[in-house]
Amino acid sequence: LVKGEPGTGKTELARQVAAALGLELIEWHVKSTTRAQQGLYEYDAVSRLRDSQLGDERFNDIRNYIKRGKLWDAFATANKVVLLIDEIDKADIEFPNDLLQELDRMEFFVYETGETIRAEVRPIVIITSNNEKELPDAFLRRCFFHYIRFPDVDTLHRIVDVHYPGIKQNLVRAALTQFYEIRDVPGLKKKPSTSEALDWIRLLVADDIAPEDLRADPKNALPKLHGAL
Repeated sequence: LVKGEPGTGKTELARQVAAALGLELIEWHVKSTTRAQQGLYEYDAVSRLRDSQLGDERFNDIRNYIKRGKLWDAFATANKVVLLIDEIDKADIEFPNDLLQELDRMEFFVYETGETIRAEVRPIVIITSNNEKELPDAFLRRCFFHYIRFPDVDTLHRIVDVHYPGIKQNLVRAALTQFYEIRDVPGLKKKPSTSEALDWIRLLVADDIAPEDLRADPKNALPKLHGAL
């Protein structure tokens, strides 16, 4: 389980783990409407009923109406894979509990066919959370935990240098000063993230904004091109 603010690289961590180990990455991006069952499989009973009425031969094999989910894909492969369950805290509070047994035992039962899908090779499961919602204790007990801190100014400066080689260093320093001042404003519903800082600096470079134009101005509470933040 990897927690941290949006934009700190949680999803990218899973991609880099897969790349470093030379493994396939299977990504399951969770939304507020996502149900745990969708990660296992979905049975389309409506389509089967329609096909039975139309005399379609597909009706005779119930497997034609089962759509495999990301966990099924990860369990069914003969090779080790990295399974990313991204932003699990977006889903309903019961979502993690509904996956407890399946992730613990690395298997699940398909009621429509009477078969058990069991992982031949245990995948590396990386679960990310923006820490917007508390996760159940029973779920947390089964996870190794890591928190990615938001980068300090020196680290973010190096990140900017990697993305924009040759950028004027005085512009970076001025921009990051303004960026961290905005992040420190009390009461912000959402603090700007690393990706938003990079987008903003790209706009500053494209518009040839001078570093001195970013210095604090008592008449303006927000810096130039702040919409990117």
